[in-house]
Amino acid sequence: MKWRGRQESSNIDDRRGRSVRAGGLAGMGGLGIIVAIVYMLLGGNPLDLLMLVQEQPSTYEQSGGEYRESAEERDVRQFSAVVLKETENVWHDIFSRSGRRYEEPTLTIYSGQVQSGCGFASSGSGPFYCPADQRIYLDLAFSNELHHKFGAPGDFALAYVIAHEVGHHVQNLLGVLGKVHELRSRVSQEEFNAYSVRLELQADYMAGVFARHVQNKNLLDEGDVEEAMNAASAVGDDTIQKKAQGYIMPDSFTHGTSEQRMHWFRQGYLAGDLSRSDTFSRNP
Repeated sequence: MKWRGRQESSNIDDRRGRSVRAGGLAGMGGLGIIVAIVYMLLGGNPLDLLMLVQEQPSTYEQSGGEYRESAEERDVRQFSAVVLKETENVWHDIFSRSGRRYEEPTLTIYSGQVQSGCGFASSGSGPFYCPADQRIYLDLAFSNELHHKFGAPGDFALAYVIAHEVGHHVQNLLGVLGKVHELRSRVSQEEFNAYSVRLELQADYMAGVFARHVQNKNLLDEGDVEEAMNAASAVGDDTIQKKAQGYIMPDSFTHGTSEQRMHWFRQGYLAGDLSRSDTFSRNP
């Protein structure tokens, strides 16, 4: 992606180098571990976070003086800020065309551990969106993990991840998250998992809309769309389960298969708007 020299979002909260004295979720022992497990799958379901809103405040302390980032970290930080700005541009445009006002989320970058409005998380949790505070949380080290652990190299793979999490924010603004959340107590776990899959696939669609926007501005490099598609494939439930345990359990899927995730990203890229985004009434 052609990003150097482009405008960065001002909605960046840099918490790197600050240690967390955790209350709430972290002080509740095993639940803190549950958060990490939930979000080991890329694009953790924000509906789960709604159930884990902190009850006790946490405090931050600067550890070891001012945080010193490496040149690689600086590039990832600046790239992430440019990507966030581009998501703001596309969603402001789409919302305004339908007479709505887009509220911009904040990207909180951290190192090691963080306290969100939805509870405590470590870098092992992966990127996630918290609807309680309308923030996206990202440890910049995930860029390397995306390459080496998930086998999804390239800068636009990370752009896809950020755009996917912004997609959850869009769902929150449109009321989709709330409607699905209301179903939790009314359906079985298996049925709720199916709704969760459709929620994640819709966020993938929205990441595709972002990619089309970037393409229309001639900012994509050759192979960028393929990098995003590869990332979508790498984090499919079937692919992750196959690697982790050697077999797949479709009833436990919460994010969709690799094929489904690639399909819906492609649909968003082809449409460039929300006209085909209904993953709930269509066969995923």
